[in-house]
Amino acid sequence: MSKYSKEDILRMVDEEDVGFIRLQFTDVFGTVKNIAVTAGQLEQALNNECSFDGSGIDGFVRIEEDDMYLYPDLDSFEIFPWRPQTGKVARLICDIHKCDGTPFEGDSRYILKRVIREAAKMGIYPYIAPECEFCLFPYDTDGEVMLQTQGHGSYFDVAPLDTGENVRRDIILALEDMGIDVRSSYHEHSPYQHEIDLQPVNALAAADNIVTFRMTCKTIASRHGLHATFMPKPKSGENGSGMHLNMSLTKDGVNLFADENGENGLSQEASYFIGGIMAHIQAITLITNPIVNSYKRLVTRRKPVFRIPAERGEKTRVEFRSPDPSANPYLAFAVCLAAGLEGIEKKILPPEHMEKYNELLPGSLLEAVRAFEEDTFVQNVLGEDLSAKYVMAKKN
Repeated sequence: MSKYSKEDILRMVDEEDVGFIRLQFTDVFGTVKNIAVTAGQLEQALNNECSFDGSGIDGFVRIEEDDMYLYPDLDSFEIFPWRPQTGKVARLICDIHKCDGTPFEGDSRYILKRVIREAAKMGIYPYIAPECEFCLFPYDTDGEVMLQTQGHGSYFDVAPLDTGENVRRDIILALEDMGIDVRSSYHEHSPYQHEIDLQPVNALAAADNIVTFRMTCKTIASRHGLHATFMPKPKSGENGSGMHLNMSLTKDGVNLFADENGENGLSQEASYFIGGIMAHIQAITLITNPIVNSYKRLVTRRKPVFRIPAERGEKTRVEFRSPDPSANPYLAFAVCLAAGLEGIEKKILPPEHMEKYNELLPGSLLEAVRAFEEDTFVQNVLGEDLSAKYVMAKKN
């Protein structure tokens, strides 16, 4: 059931003195795009009548098929807390549709929704809680980002060692103003590195939250005179940034991964879910670790790909540790969930030894591309056309 109707949004825009509304969508690489409309144009946009030239967006359509339409998700309406209080700015996350009204198959949000629908046919509903790491760097007098930092903070440090404490606070306050619940935040290992962990929500909302989180981090950091980056390995010799995914499934309102009679309190389905992802881990890595820089982080890590957090019962979950924050969250969640669900359907057990990244994951972006080209299952999650465009882009 929807939270908002069209009438609700028009009323809130009027009552809150919203001047502009950003119709936001995400390209295949996870970059946020938008078209801004005034409050006077909002009703037209809410009727799915806002079009744009899809040929100008990487991975979308050919020039002869350029017209695309934005279909706002009404429940995604939020007002940006950092913009002026007069003539406020709000956003609506949109799905992309073709001229005939059908969903655009290359829309990464649609791809995730399709996987979620397949899970629902099994009576399964996925929830994800991401752990988002990022780095803050200062600007020099010319406005260029500097890799040197003045702070000396490390894991769980506080001010004055933690020089990013105020930035994290303002990021969290902004997120909560937009309805995103934060579980915890702290300084990470490297002097410039931080982590904010989000509460578990349904998989589509979790992907939307990551997109909003990245935008919020960059905006708030800039207001503090800092540059926020989600590069997996921005500086050699220091810890890289990951995006650990805490995943759980519910069926009939019960956590499918919990079994008090199972080994370590885990169900057989939890093992099968991990097994499904591990069966496709090489190809999945192209999506969860999508840039050259991703592999500078992976080759220096020696930790398990999966971890089982200690909480049990309804909080039982599996933690997938290799993804990084440069990934498109919609595609990353889609391939992970599809593979995990296949593991449950086919009763795929994980390998006995999952201790080290370098033994299981591709060593470079090119290796990941080659693995993806050989894995028709993961390609089918993205679709033939998008898979081909994605591979071409990564080879380039």
